[in-house]
Amino acid sequence: MISISDDDFDLAAQAAMDSIPDQFRPHLENVIIEVRDRPDSTLLAEYEVPEDLLGLYVGVPLEDKGVDLGGSSMPDLVLIFRDNLCEMCETRDELVHEIRVTVLHEIGHHFGLDEDRLAELGYE
Repeated sequence: MISISDDDFDLAAQAAMDSIPDQFRPHLENVIIEVRDRPDSTLLAEYEVPEDLLGLYVGVPLEDKGVDLGGSSMPDLVLIFRDNLCEMCETRDELVHEIRVTVLHEIGHHFGLDEDRLAELGYE
């Protein structure tokens, strides 16, 4: 397990977002990244996910959004779970890498990629 300040964790998550190529950025204007300690009981029950979840995409993938949902829809949400990521990592470099992989994995869901495709791309 590694310990990191909240600010440093947030900076690593922001760096992951900043690494996304410019051509994809216009499609991320309605996506919010939120860091939480862990998934709460409501989230665990609603999405039927494990307690050690690293991240979760909550929203409608771009391919499923109709014209009506353009810019006026509620923002999509990418949740990143700090404590779970810190518990699985031994070094700061490993943690920064896992934060990046998790952020990009969840953003991949926003773009309609499924688990198999994300694994092929190295974001598992």
